[in-house]
Amino acid sequence: MRGFSPQNIWRMKQFYETYKDNQILSALLRELSWTNNLLVMSRAKTDEERLFYIRLSIDEKYSSRELERQFDAMRFERAAISEKKLENLSIKQEIKEQFMDSYVLDFLNLPESHHESALQRAIIANMKKFLLEIGKDFTFIGEEFRVQVGNSDFFIDLLFYHRGLSCLVAFELKTTSFKPEYIGKMNFYLEALDRDHKKPNENPSVGIILCADKDNQVVEYALQRNLSPVLVAEYTAKLPDKKLLQNKLRELNGFADSIE
Repeated sequence: MRGFSPQNIWRMKQFYETYKDNQILSALLRELSWTNNLLVMSRAKTDEERLFYIRLSIDEKYSSRELERQFDAMRFERAAISEKKLENLSIKQEIKEQFMDSYVLDFLNLPESHHESALQRAIIANMKKFLLEIGKDFTFIGEEFRVQVGNSDFFIDLLFYHRGLSCLVAFELKTTSFKPEYIGKMNFYLEALDRDHKKPNENPSVGIILCADKDNQVVEYALQRNLSPVLVAEYTAKLPDKKLLQNKLRELNGFADSIE
């Protein structure tokens, strides 16, 4: 029979040996397609990493191609780094869990030097892929979203709604390194959104400042006394270097054993 070829029998044996002693993983496996199960089994190196990608695939309903991209983009390592960097921020835990410290935007095909307008246009043109990177719970509302304060108009680069958090999420795009003054502008946007656009049943708006680079100590100082839910993330226009991310993870939290 075709389903019981020597290759498939070997995979079934490997599958059994990988998961037979882990009840938590064994229970979750039933919610994945066979193709995604094989992908996780072949690419994840530890039970911690397998659990991460299995849950991610279930929550985001990834196809095998989408899941493979998350492996290529080092989502597990980036999530661990993000968790460590965000743990000291005075922001609700449920907000921290929905955002990353860095985003991989290789699918935008941007040149090394580019302007904010080019970044914004590329995101709009690749919105489906951008939503796969930031999370499927986001719904895109609009670009250059206008907020009116007094007699003046102001424009938010990208505005989303997050279904899980029940709040508006404003993205401010910067192709330079993070600067502390960006916080004040984002706080202004969030105040305008909460006063004039947030519905009574929704939670306070969240701001994401997406920069080409950031000094973590500068970010920490800038956010230390900030009362609004603002996060600073960096983006890269190419796939991350695996060894570089692993070394950064070792430095931050000592999880060397979990990624070797």
